[in-house]
Amino acid sequence: MSTDHRNAQFDIAVIGAGVIGCAIARQFTLEGARVVVIEKAPDILDGASKANSAILHTGFDAPPGSLEASCVAAGHAEYLKIHERLGLPLIKSGALVIAWTESEEQRLPMLMERAHENGVEDVQLLSSGQTHELEPELAEHAKASFIVPREYVIDPWSAPYGYLLQGLANGAVIKRNCEVKGGRFDGVRWKLDTVQGQISATTVINAAGLYGDVIDQKLTGSTRFSIKPRKGQFIVYDKPASALVKHILLPVPNDVTKGVVICRTAYGNLLVGPTAEAQDDRVNAALSETAMTALRQRGEEILPALADHDVTAVYAGLRPATEFKDYQIHAHEGLNYITVGGIRSTGLSSALGTAKLIYQRYLESGEAFQSPATIHWPKVSNIAENYPRDWQCEGNQGIVCHCELVTRREITEALEGPLAVRSIGGLKRRTRATMGRCQGFYCSAELAKMTQPYFDAAGSTVRSHVGAN
Repeated sequence: MSTDHRNAQFDIAVIGAGVIGCAIARQFTLEGARVVVIEKAPDILDGASKANSAILHTGFDAPPGSLEASCVAAGHAEYLKIHERLGLPLIKSGALVIAWTESEEQRLPMLMERAHENGVEDVQLLSSGQTHELEPELAEHAKASFIVPREYVIDPWSAPYGYLLQGLANGAVIKRNCEVKGGRFDGVRWKLDTVQGQISATTVINAAGLYGDVIDQKLTGSTRFSIKPRKGQFIVYDKPASALVKHILLPVPNDVTKGVVICRTAYGNLLVGPTAEAQDDRVNAALSETAMTALRQRGEEILPALADHDVTAVYAGLRPATEFKDYQIHAHEGLNYITVGGIRSTGLSSALGTAKLIYQRYLESGEAFQSPATIHWPKVSNIAENYPRDWQCEGNQGIVCHCELVTRREITEALEGPLAVRSIGGLKRRTRATMGRCQGFYCSAELAKMTQPYFDAAGSTVRSHVGAN
């Protein structure tokens, strides 16, 4: 179904279709607002949101009293409340925060106290023996740990897709390939200049991630923060390695990073990462052989048995870090404009909570909307390994990507659905195609045949490497 929205008058324009923008669009739409989401890429989640560790955090280690702490706690609770209705996976694992040195062991009580301050009161201190009893494959020199039972593994792509899909099902509009070039506020409404023409909205919410400060400058003439991208590199082990761990293995964090994490993924692999490297480039997250080698060495120091397992993929993502430790959320008085910036590694966990906070900030300066009489709850097609997959169901039209068991029906539905993918990266995030051992070597020709008509019709650019993020 095609609808012309060029002359529509929107209540809310959300700039950026990462996980934060998708969650905000959902929140305002369910409150009754007319929402448009503006994304410069061909697909959603094409920026910071496309690469992360895919953990639903409790926020136990966030700075107490911070915006991050409150948004993560609220987001965690909301995900648990709605995930089944949207068909989103929740893989119960819990996390162990492991001390490897005496100095780290001395810090565990302080971290547990911080968890208590953040409302995470079910943490429990474990001795070395208790830690190894829970995780027998851990290296012998683990000193102690504490368990955080309510840390979970989730699918990092289905979640924001589900948020926006529900927004669209209840009246929101998405405009992709639609970069914002500028705009002006006349005291009542914003007129946003985009590459697809002008968009009119009463209120603008800047959720532009890595370009949050740039959008602020374009639209308000100033910014309160500067984005300094922080690159995180990851390595992914083949599926048999996932049997080595039961919990998410977390290090004792420092002031710069949460450190190297080891955890199972929703897709049945084992993940090790990330690194934390500041850079100026907001687009390219180049992989470093040195960093990959160091990650692999660190992984084997934690789980010696990893030395016997194969790495099947590597990837990197950029976080919109700023000079501040906390989230940068600002309502600009007299401008009908809210900035949601500096959302770093906890964005996936905090998104639903952040969306609730933004709506409350909006209510402080605006009028409430009329909630719709009926709210639609579309379900996301499952791609997580712990739940039934389409290849197990009749009528799937056969398997195209044999490494990840992606069916022809799944690919077709992704290409034709209400949030139809328009890039190979988007298709990968929606179906898992090209994510396996061969990284698209065997299925790329068939995928090209299936996708080309859709991508050509949409005017999208097909990336040369099918397995790219």
